[in-house]
Amino acid sequence: MAPMHVLSIGGSRHSGYWSAVRLLEQGSTVSFLLRRPSVFDEDPVIQKFVRSGAARLIKGDAKKEEDMAHAWEQAGIVDAVIFSVGGAPEWSLTKGLIIDPNLVAGCMLCVLRSMPIYDNAQPPKFVAISTTGLGPVAHKALPTLIKPLYSALATPHYDKIGMEQVLAYCAGRPLDPSHGEPRVEVLGENWTQRLPPPGTLKHRVLVVRPALLTNGKCMADELEVKGKGKGKAPYRASAEELHAYTISRKDVAHFVVNALGRWDEFEGKYAVNVGY
Repeated sequence: MAPMHVLSIGGSRHSGYWSAVRLLEQGSTVSFLLRRPSVFDEDPVIQKFVRSGAARLIKGDAKKEEDMAHAWEQAGIVDAVIFSVGGAPEWSLTKGLIIDPNLVAGCMLCVLRSMPIYDNAQPPKFVAISTTGLGPVAHKALPTLIKPLYSALATPHYDKIGMEQVLAYCAGRPLDPSHGEPRVEVLGENWTQRLPPPGTLKHRVLVVRPALLTNGKCMADELEVKGKGKGKAPYRASAEELHAYTISRKDVAHFVVNALGRWDEFEGKYAVNVGY
């Protein structure tokens, strides 16, 4: 794959982080939007690329449109955006368990509302990390043992659905009817206002829906090291629903980077499920 310039949003950890590391190691440059750039102060891998100029750290919050506009300006023309925003519930002594109902969708709205129009380049490719099990059809395809867990994730799942609805709108695709109508508590009233016109991101979006994520090894790399890969990854990737339990975050990153390098194979699928 030819080197790319990538804007990483949510790349301080997990699949977004490992995707960025893979790209950097392959000669690409990555601009990270980070609420706390200090998160990489003790990371020797990222610091090596910061010193070489391949990794750029931009301070800002993707849920603030002015910060996102600054990030686009600092990054310059980018070939691809890897969007892997996600959040964990927080505990408050006064309010109990707190879950931001529109962290992911709200960030995606800001990303797209502030996205510049390039004079001499196409809009960037967007790879967005979502999840399997969204909506009744996808939930039904889940393995029985993990269905209760996914049922307990209703609020973050509605948030992911909102993100997918925003991307579908900008890609000029019909909204998935199994996801229901866009929720006001997730996308707000008149959520399509100031978004790029439908079709702006036609063939420029790939939604990746991983199975239950783990912190395991990159099995794809393991096979390649042993000379057993032969072009076949240990995970499955399909536009159809998968009956899959898990996949490691590192293997998701392997898929993301490979998909960017083989975009013609995935651009017409829009959304792909990945799992073992």
